[in-house]
Amino acid sequence: MNQLTADDLIYGYLNGIFPMADADGTLYWYSPDPRAIIPLETYKPAKSLRPVLNKKAFEIRINADFEQVMRRCAVPRSSDDSTWISEEIISAYTTLNQMGLAHSVETYIDDRLVGGLYGVALGAAFFGESMFYEVDNASKVAFHYLILTLRKQRFELLDTQFINDNVRRFGAIEIPKNQYLKMLKQALKRKARFSEPMLEHLFNFHAED
Repeated sequence: MNQLTADDLIYGYLNGIFPMADADGTLYWYSPDPRAIIPLETYKPAKSLRPVLNKKAFEIRINADFEQVMRRCAVPRSSDDSTWISEEIISAYTTLNQMGLAHSVETYIDDRLVGGLYGVALGAAFFGESMFYEVDNASKVAFHYLILTLRKQRFELLDTQFINDNVRRFGAIEIPKNQYLKMLKQALKRKARFSEPMLEHLFNFHAED
């Protein structure tokens, strides 16, 4: 197989598939059935997160260090774990970020990156890929800001691919693959801008509800 490119990623997402790397770096494409999504209209922050949001302990930045977010997400969670985010995947998604189609939401404390997430935005669909945290609640705050951004920019679909405990706590549900593909087709008909690239250097928020 040729080297994974940004164009490959775009084609995959437009058709409901996405890549993951095996332990040896081999790439495979997936299209889960059922598919996990997070309904944007029903998300509510956990009660335990509200005091954290009110304290505004985290600074939020958009696309300030996309590649570093990917590399932090790629760190195995335990000694028995492996990562599906290979160097090939990092390279392709970083190119997609430079094209304005992949984005990171990052949380900082004292100018230090402590959490974040990244994903791909096409039309009015956002495809969440992975998240990490090095301080309690750092990824939860990043996700909260992601939801606020998607709502503000009138996105229609938040795809989280597979169901697991991590996304279930944010309100993820499973739907049949054919239903997902219909929702994807509809979301791709609309244009939604995740952020204004020329203004991203001005993004310097303190997380709040």
